[in-house]
Amino acid sequence: FFQLPPIVRQGEETQYAFESLSWQQARPLICYLTDQYRQDDEMLLGLLKSIRQNDVEEDHFTLLSEQKEIGYPDIEPTRLYTHNADVDAVNVSKLRELKGTTKKFMMSGVGSKPMQQALVKNCLSPECLELKEEAMVMCTKNNFEAGYVNGTLGRVIDFDIDDGLPIIKTTEGKEIKIKPTSWEVIEEKKVLASIEQLPLRLAWAITIHKSQGMSLDAAEIDLSKAFVFGQGYVALSRVRTLAGLKMLGMNPTALRVDPRIVTADAQFRTESGLAEEAFVGMDSEEVAKLHSNFVTAMGGEVPDEAAVADRSSSHERVQKESTYQITRSLLVEGKTVRQIVKERKMKEATIWSHIEKLLEEGGLVESDIHILTDEYDDWPAVYAVLEPIMDTVGVEKLKPIYEAANEEYDYNQVRLARMIYNLRHKAG
Repeated sequence: FFQLPPIVRQGEETQYAFESLSWQQARPLICYLTDQYRQDDEMLLGLLKSIRQNDVEEDHFTLLSEQKEIGYPDIEPTRLYTHNADVDAVNVSKLRELKGTTKKFMMSGVGSKPMQQALVKNCLSPECLELKEEAMVMCTKNNFEAGYVNGTLGRVIDFDIDDGLPIIKTTEGKEIKIKPTSWEVIEEKKVLASIEQLPLRLAWAITIHKSQGMSLDAAEIDLSKAFVFGQGYVALSRVRTLAGLKMLGMNPTALRVDPRIVTADAQFRTESGLAEEAFVGMDSEEVAKLHSNFVTAMGGEVPDEAAVADRSSSHERVQKESTYQITRSLLVEGKTVRQIVKERKMKEATIWSHIEKLLEEGGLVESDIHILTDEYDDWPAVYAVLEPIMDTVGVEKLKPIYEAANEEYDYNQVRLARMIYNLRHKAG
């Protein structure tokens, strides 16, 4: 169970693995599936949690109404709509505006016709994909080896001179030639039906339904026509931060969730607590046996200790240490967080987390971050206000500090104050 994250990252295949378990087998897993991997924006996480618990208040609608601009000028956002008609209208219009010749790529299929039709219906790539140079596109399938995942955004920059396949440039600057891929129905290791198409779709707009499972750096979301439970939650949970969100429309029911989901969520939390208590009461040998049984039941093999240690230690640790040191070097050079974000092409929250970690582990001292405090007028006075608040409400979460200060200081100021507070209290 402690090695679940690598299993979870396998994506769509995982759901079938869990469906093969009985409730008794699956129940102990619940307590390990609580971390959020898409979002690290605390205000956005708080909003999503409130929606899940059916605890949405007027302040949440106000927060969303304030999301009027995308905070990333170099990323063209994807628009999310509730209806196909809106999506098609935007994509067709945008494609027509581009100069150049349209290239068409047709989907092919083999095997059972009804199964092919089911694959086509659920495929994010269209049966007829029309592209031009400069078209905004989105990858529709995971291919880690090729360098893209479901939701990767990019632009068509060229078509291969030999085979005519599109070459895209992702938002991270990586150039990838997109080759056809297949979607299959397999039963007892036999392919019953398959379809083949480029794993791309036009990405100026997409339906909320089709966006499920994707992670978007930036999105413009229209919930004015939301018509079923959960549409608002699905749409808002596609983005990683509020800085990557612009609201185009909203209706009063957009943030509602199915009451059955609220009930089930409460049940899962109860079961999670019971499972956690059960694990605490087990000795390591018993946990290891359960772990081994689970991996075997999923058709895997339990690696020996040497293989686990070799895989988990050196490379990942060196990578993490080096990325922290790059951030440290840029900060010491006198660059601001925004300048580092632009240079490293990372999220602002990631850079802030690097700085927090470096301060915590002694890789930076307070004098190293003067460039951050110098950005704010009269920083000593700001800290003088926030310090007693942190003494009172604690420093575990940013939101209580932000609210206790009557929202007079932005979250970056609060985060910076918390860093200095932790550093001084650790020293003293």
